[in-house]
Formats: sequence, structure tokens, C-alpha cells
Amino acid sequence: NKIAQDSDCRAVVLSGAGKTFTSGVDLITACDIRYCAQDACFQVKEVDMGLAADVGTLQRLPKVIGNQSLVNELAFTARKMMAEEALSSGLVSRVFPDKERMLDAAFALATEISSKSPVAVQSTKVNLLYARDHPVTESLNYVASWNMSMLQTQDIIKSVQAAMEKKDLKSVTFSKL
Repeated sequence: NKIAQDSDCRAVVLSGAGKTFTSGVDLITACDIRYCAQDACFQVKEVDMGLAADVGTLQRLPKVIGNQSLVNELAFTARKMMAEEALSSGLVSRVFPDKERMLDAAFALATEISSKSPVAVQSTKVNLLYARDHPVTESLNYVASWNMSMLQTQDIIKSVQAAMEKKDLKSVTFSKL
């Protein structure tokens, strides 16, 4: 909650570790971009405990990987999904040889994202999520309306000016959310 209220926070890197890190699939499906190390595995373990996963996995995992049969298999059996399968199924976008290289890449990505207009990044996120759950025509209308409201910030002008002056976006002071 504190991070969500911090208008200076532009990106967050979450990292889990250990053989008993139990929030893995719940947490990873709630993230916008997902990386893992080669030795990572993911498991929807609740069925082995006599429960249905109840922190968002069953709601988000089908949307993240887009394969209901695979989701059913993982949720019904508590089978471990190894890193390469997580990559091929779309659960993660990149797999790294070890945790150190993964964290280096994650921090570099967070730095890159945080150099962009936070209004533009948040707008893009909102519109990607909207597009995931709505038809293309409806999503196009939504983004058109959304972008009309974005004309209220100076970020577009600042971004264009920086591009014309061949400045790095990291040197631009963008609007806060």
C-alpha cells in the first residue's frame, strides 16, 4: 500500500527465493512483467492441501498463459512447472542462467521503465488490461478517449521536445501520477 501511494515510485522489482517460497504463482501472476532464473519452478500447491487457490491464481493464471487445459492440469495436480515450460507457456517472458543475472536484468528494465512518463506507462498498462478483456473495437474507442484526457499533461510535449533535441528521457522531469 505504501508503494502504491508513493508518486515518486515508478517501478517495483519483487523477488522471491527458496524452495519454500509459497506465494510464487499468486505473486507472479499479479506482476506486469515476469522473469525467472533457470532453476525456478512454479506450482499451484493448494490442491495438495485440500483447498482451491484463493489469492488470485485461479483468476489470473488463465489470462496470463491463455491455455485453460494447462491451467487445469497445474491446478488439479499441483504439478511443478519448470522455468523452460514457464517461458514457453508465457508465464514468464525471459529465463536467466542464475538469480544474479535475472535481478540485474530486472533492475535494468525497471530503470528503463522509470525513465518514461509515468502517466504514459500507467495509461499503457490500463489500456493493455482493458484490451485483454474487451473486443478490439471497444478497446480502440477506450484508448482514443483515454488519450484525449492525456492531452492535459505536459508529458507529450516534453517527450517530443526531448526526441527532437536528442535528449535521453532520463533527463526529463515528467508529471507525477
